[in-house]
Amino acid sequence: MKKLLGLLTVAALSFAAIAPVSAEELVLKGTYQGENIYVRNPFAPSGVGFCAYEVTVNGQITTDEINSSAFEIDLSVYGFNVGDDVVVAIKYKDDCVPMILNNYALQVKRAADFGPVSVKNGLLKFSTTGETGSISFYIEQFRWNKWVRVGEVRGKGKNQPNTYEVKVRTHCGPNKFRVRQTDGKKINKFSKEAIEIVTAPAVTFKASDSQITFSAETMYEIYDQFGGIVFKGFGSTINISSLQKGKYYLNYDNSQSEFVKK
Repeated sequence: MKKLLGLLTVAALSFAAIAPVSAEELVLKGTYQGENIYVRNPFAPSGVGFCAYEVTVNGQITTDEINSSAFEIDLSVYGFNVGDDVVVAIKYKDDCVPMILNNYALQVKRAADFGPVSVKNGLLKFSTTGETGSISFYIEQFRWNKWVRVGEVRGKGKNQPNTYEVKVRTHCGPNKFRVRQTDGKKINKFSKEAIEIVTAPAVTFKASDSQITFSAETMYEIYDQFGGIVFKGFGSTINISSLQKGKYYLNYDNSQSEFVKK
């Protein structure tokens, strides 16, 4: 009860992240993290009874006692494993709204643990354990003296060994990759790095007033003199006819260069 009363003091902050999906229902979706849900339940406007009158977990009506000003939704009785999908729905009367105090309870608390990472022939493979929800993994490649996001795969979310494969685009020379996942606390976790050496010829380019032409398809970025990005993509040509006159910086393949639009 002390824990429940303490949660009441953060009601205003917590409630901002949850909103009614209809005039008479609140829904909280996420994955089971081993925590229960706490609810503030005001009196009904009529003065008889309380606001919330039914709670379901994954469509099943709960047996929790909800006829009080604050109650707990016990998720431990459903046999969930960490990472299982959970949908909590609270039905309530008109002209009042119950308040989910800890809507973060179904958010992923920690990123997965990474196993081996490898890359060969443009196919990156990695494995994980300890996933606690289906959140994205981001593939990053070290290009142009910085880490660039080059892919994304949705996590399977199950607390078991999981494997993934992602196609990546390589450049000439050493290609360095890593995988990143960000947990519910906005903390990043990185895999070990994987390297593939590609012996393809280096890409070159020619620039005219209307177009940049590469000798082969490549990832590219164009920045203006103020560091603002104006073009970004993959291909063998870039139409630059819309650019204003001036100096620009070009990242491509594993090289950095510049050109002047006249």
